[in-house]
Amino acid sequence: MTMNAILLQAAAQPGGGFAFPLMMLLMVVVMYFFMIRPQAKRAKEQKKFADTIGAGEQIITTAGIHGRIAKDNEDGTLKLEISNNTFITIDRSAVSMDMTMAYRKKTGVVPATGK
Repeated sequence: MTMNAILLQAAAQPGGGFAFPLMMLLMVVVMYFFMIRPQAKRAKEQKKFADTIGAGEQIITTAGIHGRIAKDNEDGTLKLEISNNTFITIDRSAVSMDMTMAYRKKTGVVPATGK
């Protein structure tokens, strides 16, 4: 069934028949404001957080690894010290904003000056 046929059938119903297309449009708008927009905003905040962290800060990765950033690498990765003289290299996007912020709030750790 084409869109024109649906609209013609809806228009032939008593009361104008535009309730269905209007309801569909309303559902799309509600879905945008309650699902899509907040998710995009959250992704933007996560990216900004990952871009602003720097050497000396305590972080938690999405895998749950706790460590201190030892060095910002030029290729977009971080050298993370997870124990004395034990380092791993992770991607910036692997840093969890939620877990890091919860850790900072719980321990009262103030972030070091980043970039």
